[in-house]
Amino acid sequence: MYREDYERGFSQERNSDDVYSKPVRAGKRTYFFDVKSTKGNNDYYLTITESKRRQERDGSFSFDKHKIFLYKEDFEKFAEGLQDAINYIRENCLKDLPARDGSPSESVSFDEL
Repeated sequence: MYREDYERGFSQERNSDDVYSKPVRAGKRTYFFDVKSTKGNNDYYLTITESKRRQERDGSFSFDKHKIFLYKEDFEKFAEGLQDAINYIRENCLKDLPARDGSPSESVSFDEL
């Protein structure tokens, strides 16, 4: 994870409704999977943030961020759609690449969040 994500304002966006956070560094991007509670603390949702570091002309760094909000009623359909897209890419676009753990594909599960 880029330390600058927290130093340059990402931490200011985060507030006390965070329940769980998992940053995933993937090449030039960092993905943040944040479980948050609603204002009444009686429900939960997931935010997925993509943060990509880029260098400005003056040599400083900034971050392009894109965020989606995923609510519990959409978990299953989202996971199915994501898994279908991943399977399609593995089967039709990356035929020569083995799966990471040697199995045909890994399932996406939001139960662990």
